[in-house]
Amino acid sequence: MAGMSLFDISGRAMQAQLVRLNTTASNLANANAVTGSEASAYRSMKPVFRTVMDGQGGATVAVDRIDTSTMTPTKRHEPGHPLADGNGDVWEAAVDQTQEMVEMIETSRQYQNNVQVLQTAKSLMLDTLRIGQ
Repeated sequence: MAGMSLFDISGRAMQAQLVRLNTTASNLANANAVTGSEASAYRSMKPVFRTVMDGQGGATVAVDRIDTSTMTPTKRHEPGHPLADGNGDVWEAAVDQTQEMVEMIETSRQYQNNVQVLQTAKSLMLDTLRIGQ
């Protein structure tokens, strides 16, 4: 890969944060979901990032994979629930809503930081062009 520009680096970082934000939103959307078995219960997901080097000392980030949590879903005894198993139990999604909200706030701040980097770079480029006139 040839040398990456500041715009490439920030753009890739923003793409990675967007994946992180989407997985967090999916986790929150499924936080209170219930099912009739532990195996089919929703488990939170987290993206795993890797560093991408450009061969000239520059680096950015890419999504390597999305891992599923090993957290155990919560079993509740609700015999009247339509999804209850033979024992009258339902399984609630394995999602820590507080942790997911913290993740969402952190992700949005990191995304905004990259937007600010791009805005600053654009402003500096325009100022440089004005000097040359």
